[in-house]
Amino acid sequence: MMRLTTILALYLACGSCLSSPGDRAGYDEAVGEAAGEGVAVVIDDGLAAIRHLDAGALLLWSSAPQWSASLDAERGGTWRITVDNVLADAALAATGPDGRALTVTREAGDYPASLRFSIDLPAGRTRLRLTLPDERDEAPFRFALLSDVQTAIDDVGDIFAAVEAEPEVRFLLGAGDLAQRGTRQELRRFQRELRAFSLPYYTTLGNHDIAEEGGYQELFGRGNFHFVFRGVHFTMLDSAAATLDPAVYGWLEGWLDEGRSATHVVAMHIPLLDPIGTRNGGFASRHEAGKILALLARGGVDLTLYGHIHSYYRFDNAGIPALISGGGGALPERFDHVGRHFLVVEVGADGGYLGSRVVEVDD
Repeated sequence: MMRLTTILALYLACGSCLSSPGDRAGYDEAVGEAAGEGVAVVIDDGLAAIRHLDAGALLLWSSAPQWSASLDAERGGTWRITVDNVLADAALAATGPDGRALTVTREAGDYPASLRFSIDLPAGRTRLRLTLPDERDEAPFRFALLSDVQTAIDDVGDIFAAVEAEPEVRFLLGAGDLAQRGTRQELRRFQRELRAFSLPYYTTLGNHDIAEEGGYQELFGRGNFHFVFRGVHFTMLDSAAATLDPAVYGWLEGWLDEGRSATHVVAMHIPLLDPIGTRNGGFASRHEAGKILALLARGGVDLTLYGHIHSYYRFDNAGIPALISGGGGALPERFDHVGRHFLVVEVGADGGYLGSRVVEVDD
C-alpha cells in the first residue's frame, strides 16, 4: 500500500496542538488534501474527505453535490475513483494536462449513494469535476433536514425510508449531532447506516460529534463549508461550542459575498438564539449571536437552519426565517408535542425560501 500523507494526519499526530474546540477550523483546513508516492490530490474548497489513496485508487466522502479537484501523478495509469455520499445521477468529468477530455467509465458502488469511476490518467495534472445533469436548472427544488439522531441510531433507518418516500427530495441536509459520544466508532456506525440510504447526507457537526480530535473531519469532512446547488448557496457552520472560531468569520464573510445576490441557506447546530429559553440552547454570548445575525442580514440570507433543541420551532432571526429541527430521535423536548421528525424544505434560485413542512415519524 502506498504511504498516505495528509495535512489532517499531521494534525491528528499532534495531540495537544489543537485541543481547543474552536481550533476545529484547523482540521477543516486540512480536509481534501493528500499525497502519496508520486501522487497528490487536492479537492477544491475541501468539499470531499479523502478516505483512502493508494496506487491507482482514490476513495472520497463527498460533502456537497458538486465539486472539482486536481490529481497530480508522476506516472500515468488506470485509476479507480470511488465517491461515497453522492447523488445517483452524478458523473465525473476529467480533463488531462493537455486540456483534452478523458474517457470516464461510471458504475454503481457498493451501496445506493456510492459510485465508481474508472479513468486512464496520463502523467501530470488531471482536473476532475463531479457534475449533475440538472446543475444549471434553477427551478425550485426540495431538500430534507435531519439533525440530532444521537442515541436513536438503531432506529434511524425508518427516518431514512420516510425521507426517500418524499417526492422530489434531492438530498438530506444535517445540522449536527449524528452520534451520542462522537467517537470514531460511533461516527463509522452512522456511516454504515447510511449505506442503506439512497440519498447523500450533507451535514455539519454538533456538540455530540467532537469527542475525538479530527475524527469527524477524517470521516465526514469539514464542519465549516459552502457549496452551490442549482443556483442556491448553502453555508454550513460549526457552532458545536456555542460560538464560531475567529478564523470562520473570514470564511463566512467570503461566502456571504458570494451568495449576496442569490438565494442563501445557512445551517449550524446550536442556534444563535434560543427562541423559548427553556434549556439555554443558544450561543454562549448574545453579543456574538447579534454580531452574526447582523452579518447574515447584511448578506441577504434567506433561511437559517438549526438543530440542538430536540423539537421543532419556526421563528425569525433579524427578519430571516429560522427553523429549528432536532427530531432525529435524541431525547425529545416535547414542549410542542413534536417527536421524531424531519423537515422538507423548498427553495429556488429566483424565489428564495418557498416553504417547509414537518414530517413526523412514528416511534
